[in-house]
Order: sequence, then C-alpha cells, then structure tokens
Amino acid sequence: METSTYYRRGIEFFEARDYITAAQWLEPVVDEAPDHLAARLLLARSYYHSARLNRAEQTLRRILEQNPSEPYAHLMLGRTLQRLNRADEASGHMRMAAAMTGGSLDG
Repeated sequence: METSTYYRRGIEFFEARDYITAAQWLEPVVDEAPDHLAARLLLARSYYHSARLNRAEQTLRRILEQNPSEPYAHLMLGRTLQRLNRADEASGHMRMAAAMTGGSLDG
C-alpha cells in the first residue's frame, strides 16, 4: 500500500477515536516519510489520546528537533508533560506555544 493510503486510514481511525489503531496506521507513514509533519503530529496526538505518553513525548520532541517553531508541537508537548506530572518542564513549552500564537496560558 502507498504511504498516502496509510495516512488516510490513520486519519479515519483517529476521527473514529480509535487512537491505538490510528497509531498503527500512522507509524509506517512516519517511518517512510520522516519529514511528513502532519502525519507525525497526528501520530503524537494518537499516542497522547491512547495514554501512551512516553511515545507522545518522544514523537513531539522529534518534531521540535526538526521544526522548533511548530507551536502546536510545543502545546502538545506541554500537555503531555503535564499528564506525566512534569509541570516544571511543561511550563516552558506552554509559554512558548502561547508566545508563538498570541494565545493565553489559561486554556
């Protein structure tokens, strides 16, 4: 199957809230096309929503290595770190996301 087919299936499962299956479809996409930012973000979100927080953290850190100015990755990493009870680490990423988007830290 083509990478685009795997990506579409990953989106379908994510939208159906089957996050574990979504990740299974998205992992090969990210392996095949490591620069596919949308697939990597969706994979991180799938990990986050299926409580695989360490995988979410690793995926988000990889995104930020490649693209440090990606505000959504900072936000997601902040939220992931909060769920991992690492609030001190989370706050920097939350502030960065807010600064990049002109958003608030309250939301």
